[in-house]
Amino acid sequence: MTDDGQLALSPHPRALGSALTNRYITTDFSEALLEFVTPAYSSCWEAQQAICDIHQFTYAHLGDELLWPASMPCSVSGDDGVPLAQYGTSNVGRMKTIYRRGLGYRYGRPMQTIAGVHFNYSLPAPFWPMYKELLGDERDDDAFRSDHYLGLVRNFRRFGWLVLYLFGASPALCRSFIAHGDLDMPSLNDGTLYEPYGTSLRMSDLGYSNKTQASIHISLNSLEEYTEGLNAAIRTPEPDYERIGVKVDGEYRQLNANKLQIENEYYSAVRPKRVARSGERPTAALKRGGIEYVEIRSIDLNAFDPAGVNQTTMRFMEAFLIYCLIADSPPLDDADLQRAAHNQLTTAKAGRKPGLKLRRSSGEVTLDQWAREILDDVGQVAGLIDVAENSTDYAAAVDEMRRRVDEPDRTPSARLLQGLTEERQAYSHWALDIARRHRDYFAALKPLPGARQAAFDKESRESIERQQRIEDEDAISLDDYLDRYFNGRDG
Repeated sequence: MTDDGQLALSPHPRALGSALTNRYITTDFSEALLEFVTPAYSSCWEAQQAICDIHQFTYAHLGDELLWPASMPCSVSGDDGVPLAQYGTSNVGRMKTIYRRGLGYRYGRPMQTIAGVHFNYSLPAPFWPMYKELLGDERDDDAFRSDHYLGLVRNFRRFGWLVLYLFGASPALCRSFIAHGDLDMPSLNDGTLYEPYGTSLRMSDLGYSNKTQASIHISLNSLEEYTEGLNAAIRTPEPDYERIGVKVDGEYRQLNANKLQIENEYYSAVRPKRVARSGERPTAALKRGGIEYVEIRSIDLNAFDPAGVNQTTMRFMEAFLIYCLIADSPPLDDADLQRAAHNQLTTAKAGRKPGLKLRRSSGEVTLDQWAREILDDVGQVAGLIDVAENSTDYAAAVDEMRRRVDEPDRTPSARLLQGLTEERQAYSHWALDIARRHRDYFAALKPLPGARQAAFDKESRESIERQQRIEDEDAISLDDYLDRYFNGRDG
């Protein structure tokens, strides 16, 4: 964003390389929406160091511009004020921009400026044969691994409301985010709307849990059902999207007029994933080799951390995901999914409300009681990790989450509202002050080690060269490319 808190309209800085091919720094929906990607590491501290280094490298090339520190965006001026991300003239680059243009038509561009942390996790390779032997399972390795990752995914749907409570940091938003009409939401001040007990409006019906997406039902009970459900949504026309049009006056407005343009449009708090080959659809990758890792998408940016996330969060999430994997995870029926959706929305909008009740199959239960039950089990997992690592770090992370349940004012969402109230600032001004402090934090750090700086510079240069090669090697039209993508390689 600009130094006065407006969404930046400038193009992606060339010094950061090609957004199409840079492995560490790319863009999401908009030229202004940077996406930082760490390599896969075996420890939290390595991932934390990497994300900090990427921030430091990026800030060195932003000039007077800043990185917004919160999940809900800065001041936005409607669709026209949110520039689409650009990826060059290649077919794959143009497809990525068309997809984003379609998202803008379907959901509005301001909604796409919401940001968060994606926590990707896999168990180490040696775990799986030992776990398979322990359970006496004789299926092939891919089927066994995929089935248990899906068990993790189902349990995350059941228990994921806890992540919103513990790490939600978007209980308030800038009034400019709502372009038309009034919300049934109180005003904290002239520039700020909020939910008094809210945790993550990003994950509520104001954000990604919108009505259109809610009508898409994808089974998580088997890999086949999951991939077939996504494929069906990609092939099923949606009347509202047909009215938008696909190719109008020679320009693509969207990739197609179906319920989903591509698999990634389906928003879920958790996704089973496999690294896809070039030109390979995500569902095809899953069918080819099974689930390789899971992607958790419900963690808000923590405005109080300069890098948006910290090791305590990562350690807890690792122990929590292992718990989700090894805990009993029966198939989800429609009633289970309805309860999970209710619990997520209720926690997102009112998770810190005293005595708040959630739903499970045995009946209603207060959020704090259920949270303590889950944390007791996660604590056992954390203790085992600590034994192996000769530390107490994972248990300490779970203990901090217990304190957040016992004392809701310790949660990031409560701290954010407290800051807005005490400093008597509108959301946009409060977050702008924090953005400036974060910029100063990274500026005060020692310069990146020479090898690290050289690696980022090299990646930026080579990513531009890779984009140029992709553009030079295009041999078919965009129309043919899209037809081949959707029909030539069936997912």
